[in-house]
Amino acid sequence: MNPACDYSAAYCILNTDSGFKGHGMVVTLLECFYGETFTIGRGNDIVCKAVEAIADRVKGRTLESLTVNWGKTWRYLVSDSQLRWIGPEKGAIHLALAAVVNAVWDLWAKTLGKPVWRIVAEMSPEEFVRCIDFRYITDAITPEEAVNILQEQQAGKAERIKDAEESRAVPAYTTSAGWLGYGEEKMGELLRKALAEGYRHFKMKVGGSVEADRKRLAIAREVIGYDEGNILMVDANQVAYPHLGLQVWSVPEAVEHMHELKEFKPWFIEEPTSPDDVLGHKAIRSALKPLGISVATGEMCQNRVIFKQLLASGAIDICQVDACRMGGINEVLAVLLMAKKFGVPVVPHSGGVGLPEYTQHISIIDYVVVSGKPSVLEYVDHLHEHFYHPAVIKKGYYQTPMEPGYSVEMKEESMKRFGFPGEEGGFWMSQEGRRILQGEKV
Repeated sequence: MNPACDYSAAYCILNTDSGFKGHGMVVTLLECFYGETFTIGRGNDIVCKAVEAIADRVKGRTLESLTVNWGKTWRYLVSDSQLRWIGPEKGAIHLALAAVVNAVWDLWAKTLGKPVWRIVAEMSPEEFVRCIDFRYITDAITPEEAVNILQEQQAGKAERIKDAEESRAVPAYTTSAGWLGYGEEKMGELLRKALAEGYRHFKMKVGGSVEADRKRLAIAREVIGYDEGNILMVDANQVAYPHLGLQVWSVPEAVEHMHELKEFKPWFIEEPTSPDDVLGHKAIRSALKPLGISVATGEMCQNRVIFKQLLASGAIDICQVDACRMGGINEVLAVLLMAKKFGVPVVPHSGGVGLPEYTQHISIIDYVVVSGKPSVLEYVDHLHEHFYHPAVIKKGYYQTPMEPGYSVEMKEESMKRFGFPGEEGGFWMSQEGRRILQGEKV
């Protein structure tokens, strides 16, 4: 839904200083560790400066000093009084926090020789809870409640870890067939291809005219059927660009539009209005509940505090937590716990550069450690070729990452070619790159 979309990311590399001398012990020393936050285009310039400011707070620290008490570290990273003034804990500074926090987790996982999901899966309930800063959410969930929730999930955990090891933990859903720019023939072709590849959940973008949306959903249902065990979802992406022919949905428009689409039996409508409108989402959910249509949101949710309101008030049916919008995995863990307490399934947002690589860990953690129930996870099939350990789908399931780290380390050649502002011979010095940079700012 972005008229000038430039899929890109602010990429954080934190270097370590060896400083060690070998005395017969095997010491794993990493040259660098990686974190990413997903933005588009010009927003990266702002986030990169914010990353530098946040990263300054970990300079000179040992890894052990950061991971021994993760909750304390997270609070320290968000407690710079001058940086909080441009948040607090939201916006560009919070995106930057995610990049730095996730980079530290990536380093930690690599030194332990484990993927991030397994580190969390092997934690005791108490260790898990110590990763979280519970400020502002104890009216929704206390540390003691969180420990009890996790202890209850110990039963069957070994079997769920086995599911993860055998890549049976995270079913995928596809958005790749549902973009608004696709013609009818291409959309049908992509849906048939996804169906043949084992997908059973399909998401389509909506937000044009009622007539256009009905036509697109009719094509989708013609391909996937109604009674074949295949699930249809729709995504409005806040429909915020009327100059592109999209309608702006306030609460009444969202309800009215979805009434017109009810015959296609979507499981949920994603982001039907402003992502900050908790009361609006609650009203939409109440209006659509008799139609059997759920409400999902979260990819633009700013922090655990907004999620607390969405979850505790009953404003949403589906929690779409984002790995980069939250302040790193620590804050994501808080959201997973609140979602479990309020009985809301977690279906992470995963439609951006590197997000499937990140969120596969989150979905595994939710299934193995927190909810104990399988959910689904979005997969958008583009740009994975730039990562050393890309997310992979086989027979409709994410293939569980087993390599150490958080799976978002980019290939050196990709960073060299596409890094901004770049060098002679790189993308941004090419005619195509210059056209983007010199184009109309919309």
